Amino acid sequence: MTTTAAWPVAQVRVARPTDRLDEVIRFYTEGLGLEELYRFENHAGYDGVMLGLPGAEYHLEFTSFADGSPGDAPSAENLLVLYFTGEAQMYAAVQRLGEFGVEPVEAENPYWAANGGLTFPDPDGWRVVLMPKPVF
Repeated sequence: MTTTAAWPVAQVRVARPTDRLDEVIRFYTEGLGLEELYRFENHAGYDGVMLGLPGAEYHLEFTSFADGSPGDAPSAENLLVLYFTGEAQMYAAVQRLGEFGVEPVEAENPYWAANGGLTFPDPDGWRVVLMPKPVF
């Protein structure tokens, strides 16, 4: 098994395009509580934002391209899973999403619900699973 110290990666970023940049930013910041880390405009035709957890070296990047659309989310099994430190913290995010009118949807894989998770679609239809505690 490779340890983190032996693997010289300093940051991890997951990036994806969207046609609904403002709605996606609101969902992930106001709804889920991620922090806006950086924003850019008209960088080679792209606008975008990086969102993450304070002090963490991993984040999400969402971009909008002036000359095209990324299309729809590929499937109900393309997931972002957020593990909370407890049920109260998870349900605070659930409540904020409910205030935006975002309701949970049934997960494709029954594992998530069987272990206390709730699945929500973001404005583009990508699925976000909220889990009440870390796996390990």
